[in-house]
Amino acid sequence: MFGAWGEPDHDTSIGIIHRALDAGINFIDTADVYSQGESEVIVGKALAGGRRDNVILATKFHGQMGVPASAPMGQPGGDPNRRGNSRRWIVQEVENSLRRLGTDWIDLYQVHRPDPDTDIDETLSALTDLQRQGKIRAFGSSTFPAHDVVEAQWTAAKRGLSRFVTEQPPYSILVRGVEAQLLPVAQQYGMGVIPWSPLAGGWLTGKYRKGQATPTSRRAGRVPARYDLSKPGNQAKLDAAEALAVLADEVGISLVHMALAFVLQHPAVTAPIIGPRTMEHLESQLGATDVVLSDDVLDRIDALVPPGVTLSRYDEGYEPPALRDPFLRRRRV
Repeated sequence: MFGAWGEPDHDTSIGIIHRALDAGINFIDTADVYSQGESEVIVGKALAGGRRDNVILATKFHGQMGVPASAPMGQPGGDPNRRGNSRRWIVQEVENSLRRLGTDWIDLYQVHRPDPDTDIDETLSALTDLQRQGKIRAFGSSTFPAHDVVEAQWTAAKRGLSRFVTEQPPYSILVRGVEAQLLPVAQQYGMGVIPWSPLAGGWLTGKYRKGQATPTSRRAGRVPARYDLSKPGNQAKLDAAEALAVLADEVGISLVHMALAFVLQHPAVTAPIIGPRTMEHLESQLGATDVVLSDDVLDRIDALVPPGVTLSRYDEGYEPPALRDPFLRRRRV
């Protein structure tokens, strides 16, 4: 949320990062595609002056680079050589990220999404080479289906390559699909799990209430399908957000803290990734690690959004090719 996608003022963004570090947060996650590299530049500025050694620094590659930061996510176009999971792009883009971040190494380098056009063997081989060169310390995946995580683990073992040690899936009270297979698979392979969007893209901040105007944001402009109430599932999200806000009030905690505590209490989760755009956002989320939800509260959450259910497919973060392209799911005579 730093740069053109969120807070455009660098000094303000740096102040938010410094407040987070002072509060005890020691893991920062960004990506090359966030604001087209500007987010990495801001993080690099924030860690200058001796703070770098005390932080686990993570970034990601895969998304289309070299397009306007204002372009909607997933919009077709751009140089096809400046995206994806090929060795050619990985070895080029890691240098760009290192330069923007102002560091000699990346603690966790993540594959932002699967790439059906690139064999996972090629991706793991390139990442293993970068690890052996000392440019990255470890690597992981983000928003990979469970079967892709398993294939990557098997490929690494078969080829004698390093493996994904983390997975970064979408996970929140409203987005629970990963509970069915992905989280158990991550536990089976001893992977760290660092979920993105634990507040469901803002739906669990308390600002989305029935009878009130839908808030506007830059994020809604980039991924409008997640917020358009005419889209399937989004009305159910609004209903659930309303009921969850009432539950949080009854329990005596903020909806933000309840949402973060819910994610934290899953045994597979290492830590959720928060995405504050303002200092107020950050302050409202600090302290959630001290909240423990009772079994009664967790049961009531399960009754509102059943385990393993994602209310809107637009929150899944990745659409398999067979769902996008009819050619891939229709037998040819």
